[in-house]
Amino acid sequence: MSILLDRLAPRIVEEDGAFRTRMLGIASGMKDVIALGRGDPDFHTPEHIVEAAKAALDANHHHYTGPTGIPELREAIAEDLGARYDLDYSADEIVVTAGAQEAIMLTMLGMCAPGDDVLITSPRFTSYDTAVRLCGGNPIPVPTFERDDFALDVEEIEKRITPRTRMFVLVSPNNPTGAVTPPDKIRAIAQMAIRHDLIIVADEIYGRMIYEPNEHLSIATLPGMRERTITLNGFSKTYSMTGWRVGYLAAPKDLVHMLIEPRHTLSINACTMSQHAALAALTGPQEPIDAMIDEYAKRRAWLMPALDDIGFTYGHPGGAFYIYTNVSSSGMPSPDFCLQLLQDTGVMLFPGTMFGDESTDYIRISYLQPLPMIQEAIDRISSFSARAQAEAERARQ
Repeated sequence: MSILLDRLAPRIVEEDGAFRTRMLGIASGMKDVIALGRGDPDFHTPEHIVEAAKAALDANHHHYTGPTGIPELREAIAEDLGARYDLDYSADEIVVTAGAQEAIMLTMLGMCAPGDDVLITSPRFTSYDTAVRLCGGNPIPVPTFERDDFALDVEEIEKRITPRTRMFVLVSPNNPTGAVTPPDKIRAIAQMAIRHDLIIVADEIYGRMIYEPNEHLSIATLPGMRERTITLNGFSKTYSMTGWRVGYLAAPKDLVHMLIEPRHTLSINACTMSQHAALAALTGPQEPIDAMIDEYAKRRAWLMPALDDIGFTYGHPGGAFYIYTNVSSSGMPSPDFCLQLLQDTGVMLFPGTMFGDESTDYIRISYLQPLPMIQEAIDRISSFSARAQAEAERARQ
């Protein structure tokens, strides 16, 4: 052990990255791998967005911006939030960040004090856990269940509230389940937040990816909620801009003012050229985005009955591009299932344990490959699962 590792601050702990790293290492040495574990859209960034970044380079936009982002982008974000989600924010209530993940960290730096409990929708994007721990807080998962299509249950939230509870992280649509918490439950969560004086962090990064008949309701639009909600969003998923690293948070002006210095400390500003690209994403043609979402809907519509045919169950995803799938019928714990599936068939999936799930029944399937590749992957998964079930049956005899 090196001296440096021996003196590593206790706030730094190893999360679930070791399993992911092992899977990626195996995949790197294989041919014809079909990756259905990724969260990176398979579409390229639309051309008009790329051209805007090139134009920004040609116009010598190579320098720092203000820590909250270029004014034109903040204006466009505020306008889009109002038009699309009925959210009432002005440009000076927007902070542009290096991806939504930096917005998560900035939010926790501002709002999570040592010893605070932070309730988080679970299964979950575990970067929330890391951010809370780095701020000295305690991440408290709030479980969701397949029987409810993984939608939130207010009673599950409320039973975990203690005098130490500071905030609740509401992620809808959810990663990894694709669950959309319906408007009636959003309203109940708002009433609960007011009753218990909780802050709400509303992660709406997938808010534009909603499949009928599901509805998205932004909690900050409800009475009494704007002043106690921080809304997070970004460009990575909707606009297929994962590598551009542009996200943002929206919050009351007085809080934004206090977050400027810590935001400057984190990374000074989001990449200048990427900000100009994001501006084009919001103000340019939306047809490429609508076409991407339509294609995700077609893949989802094909995938669910295909999983039924295998004998897997799942929560019906109302949004995003994931299906959280129960593979317990295979007779294998999900980490073993994913590892063996990759080695035997070249299909890469990730187990629910990588998303904070204590159950070993679930995997996340993302439909971020062309439909023919998804169909080929499902054929391989079906054959693999049948063999696994047969072996489990023989072992029981």
